[in-house]
Amino acid sequence: MADLKDFAEKLVNLTVKEVNELATILKEEYGIEPAAAAVAVAAGPAAGGGDDAAEAQTEFTVVLKAAGASKLGVVKLVKELTGLGLKEAKELVDGAPSNVKEGVSKDEAEALKASLEEAGAEVELK
Repeated sequence: MADLKDFAEKLVNLTVKEVNELATILKEEYGIEPAAAAVAVAAGPAAGGGDDAAEAQTEFTVVLKAAGASKLGVVKLVKELTGLGLKEAKELVDGAPSNVKEGVSKDEAEALKASLEEAGAEVELK
């Protein structure tokens, strides 16, 4: 059990660059499409619910579509909101469209969206 906790802690503390490398390894070496796997896992329990599953979405992804005119302000805000380093936050903003946060509650997602839009970014919730 302690090994799994250590693994989970290491996974949570990965940088954006390390997550991208992990995604590449999973795809190339194991044939696992990380985004597709996450969607399958999230949809798994709700799949038996039929049409009600779409209405009962409990986890959202905050997607940065574009940084807008105030790119520096958006980078600083992304750094603050995600806990990423400055370099990783800049890479995330430069790589738009990109996910800022995944698997967050509706309230948190809407708050993040409002903050980012206030800074000048174009944001979408999925």
